[in-house]
Amino acid sequence: MSKDYAVYYPQDEMTTFLLPVTSGCLYNKCAFCSMYKGEKYREVPFSEVEMQLINGYTYTERVFLTGADPLSIGFDRMKRLLDLINKYLPYCACVASYASIKSISGYSVEELSILHDAGLRLLYIGFETGRDDILKLMNKDHTVNGAVKQAKKLNAAKLSFDSIIMYGIAGKGKAADNATETAKMVNRFFTNKVITMNLTVFHGTELNNMVQRGDFTPPDKTERLLEIRTLLENLQPKQPMVFDTTHPTNIIRIKGTLPQDKERLIYEVADRIGISKQTK
Repeated sequence: MSKDYAVYYPQDEMTTFLLPVTSGCLYNKCAFCSMYKGEKYREVPFSEVEMQLINGYTYTERVFLTGADPLSIGFDRMKRLLDLINKYLPYCACVASYASIKSISGYSVEELSILHDAGLRLLYIGFETGRDDILKLMNKDHTVNGAVKQAKKLNAAKLSFDSIIMYGIAGKGKAADNATETAKMVNRFFTNKVITMNLTVFHGTELNNMVQRGDFTPPDKTERLLEIRTLLENLQPKQPMVFDTTHPTNIIRIKGTLPQDKERLIYEVADRIGISKQTK
């Protein structure tokens, strides 16, 4: 397969067998994203996928499907893909993948359950924020209620997922409200983990153009830390949920399980806020 394309994967999958499924991004319109700019969307032919698997390590226990949104290939192709993985990597216990709200909406609960039973055990989903106005501002292709609907569908199918949340995305002066609304959204479904990412303004993105025009002002470090604290304060998981800010973009790196580690995590953020204020 050609190697002239970027491959992205979550940090939890750094040592995982990476299996190319798509390249580029089918949507590719998010205002803050620069990852797939100028890259044409392509589904990797099954002949190429099969060759990767044939040359894989038989005792591989975990596979990550690469591409911006591998579930965009549809149920029939996804089921065929999982069957190939089971054929060539019979010891694989978990197949993980990025997935968009839009792509998940194309699957029924029954289809998602079938994929789960075939080995798809974890999805990484970019929810970003619990505010519809900010989703629209960032040109995301889903709404809050739509995201919650798809999350509950995954819960019904018993297909685990990690929720990616972006702080700073609402802009200066809006961090606390954004955190509160985002927590309300997450509280409406069950998620394995909340992964936070810090908003970064990349060159060549529409968000960068918005900043240059004065249409968007990113919050400062203290306000971003306050957003993380507010998010923690308002999250009320009904079952154990990991809270993880260890992604490289983050301005603070903490990790724990809610609700038992909630007070410790809030204290660590509060302590960092105090330091941040002192250095201003």
